[in-house]
Amino acid sequence: MAATPYTAGAICFTMILGSASMQAQQNPAPPAGYQELVQLFSDWREFEDPPLLNGAPDYTPERFAKDHQIFQGLEKRLNKIKIGDWSTSCQVDWHIVRAEMNGYDFNYRVLKPWVRDPAYYQTVWMDQSDVPAHEGPTNHGTLEFWTYQFPISRDEENRLSKDLKVIPPLLEQARENLTGNARDLWIAGIENIKGQTRDLDQIAENIMSFNPQPELTAALKDAQKATVDFIGWLEKQASDKTGPSGIGKENYTWYQQNVHLLPLTWEEEVQLLQRELDRAWSSLKLEEHRNRDLPPMKAANTPEEFARLTENGVQRFMNFLKEKEIMPIKPNMEPALREHMGEFVPEDKRNFFLIGMHYDPVPLYCHFIHWFDLAQIRDEPHESPIRRGPLLYNIFDSKNEGIATGVEEMFMHAGLYEDSPRSREIVWIMIAQRAARGLGSLYAHANEMTMAEAGQVHVKWTPRGWMKREPHLLQFEQHLYLRQPGYGTCYITGKYLIERLLTEWSEQLEEKGKPFVMKEFFQIFNDAGNIPVELVRWEMTGNNDGLKTLQ
Repeated sequence: MAATPYTAGAICFTMILGSASMQAQQNPAPPAGYQELVQLFSDWREFEDPPLLNGAPDYTPERFAKDHQIFQGLEKRLNKIKIGDWSTSCQVDWHIVRAEMNGYDFNYRVLKPWVRDPAYYQTVWMDQSDVPAHEGPTNHGTLEFWTYQFPISRDEENRLSKDLKVIPPLLEQARENLTGNARDLWIAGIENIKGQTRDLDQIAENIMSFNPQPELTAALKDAQKATVDFIGWLEKQASDKTGPSGIGKENYTWYQQNVHLLPLTWEEEVQLLQRELDRAWSSLKLEEHRNRDLPPMKAANTPEEFARLTENGVQRFMNFLKEKEIMPIKPNMEPALREHMGEFVPEDKRNFFLIGMHYDPVPLYCHFIHWFDLAQIRDEPHESPIRRGPLLYNIFDSKNEGIATGVEEMFMHAGLYEDSPRSREIVWIMIAQRAARGLGSLYAHANEMTMAEAGQVHVKWTPRGWMKREPHLLQFEQHLYLRQPGYGTCYITGKYLIERLLTEWSEQLEEKGKPFVMKEFFQIFNDAGNIPVELVRWEMTGNNDGLKTLQ
């Protein structure tokens, strides 16, 4: 019997990674050229990580100009690899490398975050992202403070000192690199750097809990001063920034199709998000009518009430996944969720997501399957070295954000809220909010709206005024989506692509007289790795018509 695309890919990966000789005898050899692709991927990733200049990553025009010929050589090597007779999974790996190189090319030609985007020079990250890598363009010298455990060892002090020492030369270099004229990116980016001053103050509080080495203390003080000075420089330059920040419809479409492998145009994304916004609002009103005789939901308004609500929420959610056989249950899943159960927040300080969480956390816990994904990355590294780590340029967004958003509605339809009908209203509110903010981001990238005007779309079309109460979340989201084209829409576009995949997968099963088993769908979908949905679709259904239009 011929191997399925998924099995063939697994054979390919097993052979490349050097399995035991008995297994090698049982499995056919990898396709000619696949090892060349793996080596090229390694060379490409080494190239993409820039050299250092005075101890910081080098984003100077001179370095980019000097390295451009090397990049073109890598592209030529990729295009010389013949993949026509490869298994689907091995071909998918080639497309991943191509997409990453397209992402570098787009950044080099159009996005240029090191030139246009002050937030690119934010170095300190206090929290782990809930997706495989930080959302949005991020420099290569980040300080991941969440990876440190206090009190820290001497070796960890040395690591922290080294991380902090990147900040002064990077911010000094930024003053020469940041020649762009994108006003919204510039003004909003200042707030990111101000946030770094607060983060550095928090780091200072942490290291005061022990007797730090003089080198660490000095590195911290230098980083604090450099950050404050950089804010002053940015503010001084701000009045001269008058240009648009969006990349335009044509660039947006090229980027989505050739980097994120999304088979949609800017115009088609507008249509899709408007349809989802209309559907969410109308469905919410029908739910409200259905539930009109039920008592209103009561929010948790004390820490004790919230603790009971979230504990019950975790149990409800995990029991649902098990009893309804939604997805394979692994030992690392519930602990991953419990690390992110949330904390009580007073009513007047709750943002959009916290409002819903204090009524019922389960709709948001559905989205938190993000943490299941990260636990799988940690505990079950993918067989393919090309899929093992986070893809560059947020290329994972359609899958990771798409499924996290998609299951909010999928699990609802599968019966998650039979004991809590009004929780369904929260699901529709969340979908409407994501469609509204995505629409705003599309108009901002088309330069038909400013970032502030896009935010008003976001606010106006989020039901019940839940986005009116927290301007910081609003600015964070619209700023991120302006920095990272396609991220504002990926929650809905990714959800749509996954729904289409589920349709095609189940139709193929029906044609063969086989039942659709949800747990099997999720297992195969998850095991494909954190790659664009269109590539997962190709592996699962054999259908790559979306990719053919992109070549």
